[in-house]
Amino acid sequence: MSKSNKPNERIKREYIDFLRQAMGRSEASLDGVAAALHRFECYTKFRDFKDFHIEQAKAFKAHLAMERSARTGEKLSAATVCSMLGALKAFFRWLAGQRGYRSRIDTSDAEYFNPPANQARVAAAHRQQRIPTIEQIRHVLKAMPATTDIEKRDRAVIAFTLLTGARDGAIASFKLKHVDILAGEVRQDAREVATKRAKTFPTFFFPIGDDIRAIVNDWVDFLRREKLWGDDDPLFPATEIGIGADRRFVPVGLVRRHWSNATAIRKIFKDAFAAVALPYANPHSLRNTLVQLAYQLQLPPEEFKVWSQNLGHDSILTTFSSYGPVTPYRQAEVMRQIGTANASAVDSDDILAQIAALARRRK
Repeated sequence: MSKSNKPNERIKREYIDFLRQAMGRSEASLDGVAAALHRFECYTKFRDFKDFHIEQAKAFKAHLAMERSARTGEKLSAATVCSMLGALKAFFRWLAGQRGYRSRIDTSDAEYFNPPANQARVAAAHRQQRIPTIEQIRHVLKAMPATTDIEKRDRAVIAFTLLTGARDGAIASFKLKHVDILAGEVRQDAREVATKRAKTFPTFFFPIGDDIRAIVNDWVDFLRREKLWGDDDPLFPATEIGIGADRRFVPVGLVRRHWSNATAIRKIFKDAFAAVALPYANPHSLRNTLVQLAYQLQLPPEEFKVWSQNLGHDSILTTFSSYGPVTPYRQAEVMRQIGTANASAVDSDDILAQIAALARRRK
């Protein structure tokens, strides 16, 4: 059985190039699109896209509904299915406008890749994320050893993530020159730092305690004074691997280069939280922790806007909607407070009288 189709491969390359060059999609996003297209081709036994029919889309949706993950053995999640179907819908809508395909595929045919409405709602539903508290993170940091260079780096990574709210991709690419300890500032320069959507902005240290800041200060001082590293060296260098006494590869120290991605940072978090028997909190969740702290501080509008901007958000609504859901515990607490406040408030007749008096004064 054929495992490829030359015309399909050609048009897929054109589409991927279109997404990359015209739409500015990231490589990770392009990988997802390519995987969805390949999965569909495998299902149709690599039938030519020119022979596409809406029945293929219907049957493929039914196939995905029954398919199981090779890794977990569970049915594919609603989010995974909707992501694949969305990628296929976008591709066939684009394909319907290409020469050689216009007479074979109608733009409306792509609509048959729409997932069932219930499945789309499940995929889009917001679920409560595990958000570590400042106290839990501080407990993790206190328990982390800091004797070797690697241990010092690992502890500083977690402290820096909380101190700045930076994304793990950016953290892996920071250089020493991007951090100004005296000013308490991190310059997230998209020319050199892997920021989201290549955005450039300054971040100032969040007020989370001198102990957290001291860990980061000591780490930067260690790199500059003891290691004698300069501005263009990585803030968090990768691990150097050598040959141990048993002739096996083992970590032996730090190497003067960046991590290639954020995988190592996530492992540092996973191991550190597991060491104190706490549920894993990924680096990104600390951004939610910082927003919860802002709620606790009851910041006025201007200060909350600054807090939001410090996270790299252009709109304060992004902070509220994506990072600021109130935890169920806090939700219950606030509702009880509202109930208590209402019980001691003036009655409705008094409220109406106050409104009428105010109206008279404005005449």
